[in-house]
Formats: sequence, structure tokens, C-alpha cells
Amino acid sequence: MEKIQFSAPCLFGIEGICADELKRMEIENVRAENGKVLFEGDFTTLARVNLCSRYAERVQILLARFKVYSFEDLFQGVKAIPWEEWLTADEAFPVKGHSVNSRLASVPDCQKIIKKAVVNRLSAKYGKSWFDETGSRHQIQFLIMKDEVSIMLDTSGEGLHKRGYRRDATEAPIKETLAAAMADLSHVRPFSTVIDPFCGSGTILIESAMKAMNIAPGIKRGFAAEKWSCIPQQVWQQERGRCLDLINRDVPFEAYGFDIDRSALELTMANAAKAEVSRRIHVECRPIADFEAGFDRAAIVTNPPYGERLLDIEQARALYRTMGKRFEQRQGYSYTIISPDDNFERNFGRPADKRRKLYNGMIRCQVYMYFRNPSAR
Repeated sequence: MEKIQFSAPCLFGIEGICADELKRMEIENVRAENGKVLFEGDFTTLARVNLCSRYAERVQILLARFKVYSFEDLFQGVKAIPWEEWLTADEAFPVKGHSVNSRLASVPDCQKIIKKAVVNRLSAKYGKSWFDETGSRHQIQFLIMKDEVSIMLDTSGEGLHKRGYRRDATEAPIKETLAAAMADLSHVRPFSTVIDPFCGSGTILIESAMKAMNIAPGIKRGFAAEKWSCIPQQVWQQERGRCLDLINRDVPFEAYGFDIDRSALELTMANAAKAEVSRRIHVECRPIADFEAGFDRAAIVTNPPYGERLLDIEQARALYRTMGKRFEQRQGYSYTIISPDDNFERNFGRPADKRRKLYNGMIRCQVYMYFRNPSAR
């Protein structure tokens, strides 16, 4: 089989982080675009990225890209794709997608045309006019952007942010992929000490621990493409075995979570147990006003409550002022804080050493990073 073209959608703002991660996996022809990373490879690549990517939202096979100005263009372009290489006569192929700033604006009509084109192609190949679609699910996805359509097959099923350890969560939890990106921006390493003074259900702590111990984020879940007949099961077995071999549990990493909600702390430890990192995580009921950290070095990584999530704006800003007082400038300490408030630095009391625009769901945020020594200012 020729090289497979892939697309990995990701949160806006972390395309570069995701691309660098794939390059470290020795994946070929990695290119970052807005909201996604493109790359190429084979079935092993497909399995590896699903299992190992901390930042991708899903892995899609990019089957075709072409211009469409009419429904006939769409029909003929989809029909030309060799669907028989991916689908047997009994496998399911539902269609969903989006259209943005394009002449073909009706998503339902596009769905019908794409479905009709696939059926037409498979009918000619399998000699059938009707498909029961009782087999494994091959979700067809399309995106029409400015009259260019991308036709894809989703290989992940549930989004890759669903690692399998967080069945329950506190109100307004941070997405796992975003928490992992914050750990990356904080330079979390196997020897790091990470502290989250607003730990909630523990996502930042758990993602940091998994990164430090090199635990593949997808190791405890399944993927849609595992059931596809066109992919040998041996591929998945080998890649899962590789992930297990790469885990390093003999690291000095430790994480500490504080919160004023005792039930949140219990949830943190329950989720950490599911992720098999509970021995590395320690929790305590403590308000931010009493924050202190007695370590030589530490990375404070946190997603504090803010107006659009849990507190009104004035409460959130009062919280930021308290954080600014408690988060001392100290040798060996760094602070990575996400907030949607453009006035965060003013309330915190000092400008960030570095900022990065990210999205927490649909909320535009900034990650404020403080890492310079007091003498360097």
C-alpha cells in the first residue's frame, strides 16, 4: 500500500506542540496547519499516534482533497476514491461534516451526495445495490472550506482527549489535551515536582505524571480502527506492547494538588488510581491564601476558576490578586496559569515572562508563564 495521508485535528494554539511530538515519534512529512497537523505513514503510524499522542484530538485518514463548485463535482470526486480498499461489503460508513464559506453550504445535502457516491462506488465493486452496514464503523468525515473539500475516515472513535481515566469530573474541568499541553509548556520532566493549587478532578496532575513516566495516553482505551478488517490485529498488539515497554515507573517525579473541595480531592485520587499514577500524586485541602511550597524546585501549573466557568469576574480577579501575592518569584520555581481574562497580569501584579494564546473548549484564553529569576528582571 502507498503511504497513507493523515490529519490530526488539535486545539488552536498547540499545533506546533503536536507537530513536534509527532516528529519525536519519527513520523514522516509532518506539517502543522491551523487547527491540525498533517503527516503520512502506514498502519503502524495510525496505531502509534492514536495510542501515544497527548495533544491530537483524533487521527483521520485524509483520503482526498479537491475543489467543489457543484454537487456533481462532489459526487464525482468522492466516487473516484478507492473505498473498497477500506470497506468490506458489510461495514458501516455513516457521513458527517461541516461546510464553511463555500458554495455547497447545505451540510445535509452534502451528506446525501457523499453517501450516494460511496454506495455507487461499492455497488460497482461488490455487485450489490444495498448495504446493511452491520459491520465495524468507518465514520466518513468531510470539511468544505472555501470550496475545497477534504474527505476523511476517522480512526479514533471517541476523541483522543478521552483517555479512560476520567469517568467523573468536577464542574468545568480542563480538557486532557489542553492539560497535557500546559505540562509541555511547563517543561515537565521525569524529575519534576508539579503543583496545582486548584486541582479539581486532577487532570493537570495526572497528565503531568503520565508525561513524566512516559505512559501512553491511549493505552487504556480502544479505537474505532481496531475493529477494521483492513488493519491486521498484529499492528495494534505490537504498538500496545511497545507502549508498555516504554513506561518508566522508576522516576523521581512527584505531584501535589490542593483544593478547598474535599470531594474534588477524592475524585483526583480516584482518577489517578485509574491512570495508575496515584503513588505519585498527593492531595491536601488548602485554600490559595495558604499556598506555600517547600521545595527547592517546582513547576506550578494551574487552571484557576474564572468568570466564564465558576466565579463572577470580580471574585476571579480577587483570586488572581491573592495568587500574585502567594506565587513568589523564587529560584527554581515556574508558574504556568491559564485564564481568559485580558486583565490577568494587572490583577496578578506582574507581567508574564511569556504568553501563549490557547483555547479551553470554545473559550479564548492566554497561558501566562513566569519562569525568570528575580535577579533577571
